[in-house]
Amino acid sequence: MIYWLAEQLQSHFSWLNVFGYLTFRAVVAALTALLLSLLLGGRFIAWLQAKQIGQQVRKIGPESHLSKQGTPTMGGSMILAIIVFATLMWADLSNHYIWLSLFVIIGFGLIGWLDDFKKIHRKNSDGLAARYKYSLQSLVGLAAVLYLYFYGDSSIREQLVVPMITDFNWHLGWLTIPLGYFVIVGASNAVNLTDGLDGLAIMPTVLVASALGVFAYVAGNVVISNYLILPFVPGAGELAIFCAAIVGSGLGFLWYNTYPAQVFMGDVGALALGAALGLVAFITRQEFVFFIMAGVFVMETASVMLQVASFTLRGKRI
Repeated sequence: MIYWLAEQLQSHFSWLNVFGYLTFRAVVAALTALLLSLLLGGRFIAWLQAKQIGQQVRKIGPESHLSKQGTPTMGGSMILAIIVFATLMWADLSNHYIWLSLFVIIGFGLIGWLDDFKKIHRKNSDGLAARYKYSLQSLVGLAAVLYLYFYGDSSIREQLVVPMITDFNWHLGWLTIPLGYFVIVGASNAVNLTDGLDGLAIMPTVLVASALGVFAYVAGNVVISNYLILPFVPGAGELAIFCAAIVGSGLGFLWYNTYPAQVFMGDVGALALGAALGLVAFITRQEFVFFIMAGVFVMETASVMLQVASFTLRGKRI
């Protein structure tokens, strides 16, 4: 919004040209999100406590999760609201990648909100039925992937890229669709499984979003991307604003989420942030690097799956 206003007025006020710089807008987007998170976080947590919106923990999960029963949850709704606000304030709203990112983060956020609401209403960890949850995730995820497949940059939309290695790309064709689905939905659920320990989900999210923001900036710059042997994706640079908003909001939330955690993201935050990270990785064609960057989420997902399987089959944890 401010970018559009600056464009309209820069002929009268030359100093407004600074808003044309992507790096400047990324910094102020991060600062906007950070300050709002710090200022609103305490009041939001107090409101969650007053409404008795507390964490519900599965008994078959890791023992470290059990002590978190009753801690305020759904803090992710504040994170998402701030991300959306900061993005709308500082991004170029004529960029279709920005609107797609907002569609995904809001869509997955609504799914997570419904899941959290069910858990809180029932006073247990059984939220939205798995078949409905994954169906809704698939609907939003596939909609985003299909849009990118048909309307994304045609030169690289069917490629799996290994960065900084010349001519080491795989042409996937229509297999790009299931790949994108796996990246977005898989990342969403991986971050969701990680949430529940103090700072464990949000700190890696901030770090990955920071790295993806750099990749987005490079991908949107034809000179730098060619020099670093990275795919050039016209318009992807604006995603640096979106990633910066995630970083700022996440750092502000971390103040309240470090040990001892005063609040958790809940599914509303974890599902949405994971999907957002996966989407940016898919748009910038950095799926390979994203798998490495998201190592904490991958390991935590594997750990939870092993613990649940062991408890179900053997009656005890590993």
